[in-house]
Amino acid sequence: MRPIFFLTGLFIVACVCQATAEPIWMDFHGSRSGSWDACWQSSGGRPSAGKAAAERSSWESAVRSGLDVLEQEGFKRLQGRRVGLIANHSALNRKGRHLLDLVVEHPEIQLVALFSPEHGFRGTADEKVDSGVETSTGLPLYSLYGKTRKPTNEMLKGIDVLVFDIQDIGARFYTYIGTMGGCMEEAAKRGIKFYVLDRPNPIGGLYYDGPIQDEDLQARLTSFAPMPIVHGMTVGEMALLFNQEIGADLEVVKMKGWKRSMLFDETGLPWANPSPNMRSLNEELLYTMVALTEANKDISVGRGTDRPFEYLGAPWIDGEGLAGGLAARDLPGLWFMATTFVPSNTDITGRKTYRYPFVGKVCNGIRIVVTDREAVRPVEAGIHMLDVLLRLHPERFSVERLRGLVGAQWVLDALLEGQSPESIVERWRDSETFRAFAKARQGVLLY
Repeated sequence: MRPIFFLTGLFIVACVCQATAEPIWMDFHGSRSGSWDACWQSSGGRPSAGKAAAERSSWESAVRSGLDVLEQEGFKRLQGRRVGLIANHSALNRKGRHLLDLVVEHPEIQLVALFSPEHGFRGTADEKVDSGVETSTGLPLYSLYGKTRKPTNEMLKGIDVLVFDIQDIGARFYTYIGTMGGCMEEAAKRGIKFYVLDRPNPIGGLYYDGPIQDEDLQARLTSFAPMPIVHGMTVGEMALLFNQEIGADLEVVKMKGWKRSMLFDETGLPWANPSPNMRSLNEELLYTMVALTEANKDISVGRGTDRPFEYLGAPWIDGEGLAGGLAARDLPGLWFMATTFVPSNTDITGRKTYRYPFVGKVCNGIRIVVTDREAVRPVEAGIHMLDVLLRLHPERFSVERLRGLVGAQWVLDALLEGQSPESIVERWRDSETFRAFAKARQGVLLY
């Protein structure tokens, strides 16, 4: 009997919140309107708290991931095929069993190789990962976040089907969708069938916001195709969008029971940390706000602490001034508290790992608390945060290195010129590129 695949960091988040406000960047599936106001007006507002609560009670037992659906079908789509799995620790069914275990047990599926994204197959590495052998099966385990970012001819030898099953978090610069896109390109070149086992967008599938990135930043792992910072799509929908250019033999195994208004802890699906420093739904919600600063290298976003992306600080930051400056902006769904923290250089397993900024040093800064998950607007809040930091510390805080994350040089130029965050946000939402994305997105939505 084969050893059982070892999983770490699995727990289920169980918290409920009621909808009280409507994020400005929401859309509603079925609306053909191209404007924010029309989308909002046509929606009639968010459902009442009573209706939302009633929906949640039925949701919790209803959602089935693409893997659950494939399993219910008896893996018929993979029978008789030579399969490569692109996965990590998050490829779990509703009972917490891993895709690898389920496929290995099936007598009519020939598993050829495994491929892992950033953070490795078990999701614990916070650095580049080498290829090797998966110990429980003896199969080759190829890293797509090491010497290569795409599978090579040698890696794909003998494979006629690739299966992608990785939990994304809904952010443009989170690398898993870039890995998927690169694998789709290589599959298309070789006529390899490509399946995506769809999973929820954990921060919901209604909202999208942020500037479309500059052309020279596209076709990268953290910026695979033109899109805003928050895309509001599932991995299956994103694959369909990518495939309009790639032309792979693509098939998405759809979820059952998922609704676009769901946050992850409303699905009833098991939680696995998507990456070592992404440990809660709130951190996923805050990621596209706080991580906008990260390329600065002179600031800590809380990596190496118990609350990554809930902290922001540095030894040189005026924590009280930053908390007060952000509080004065009256940003929906967020509360800011001055605090101090000390990053360490150990990962979630306790091993020493990548040296995060200001390891062992006291960082002055803020803790960001999500008070209303339905109201928070993380990208807009992130632009306000950059603006407050520039005004509070003009001699030290720099945005020169932030283009890769923010995505558009004009946004940084506007901030340096002292333009208001409100005018910057309005400009990208009114841009032709943003509207083009909205139209393309609408055309591939599955739910």
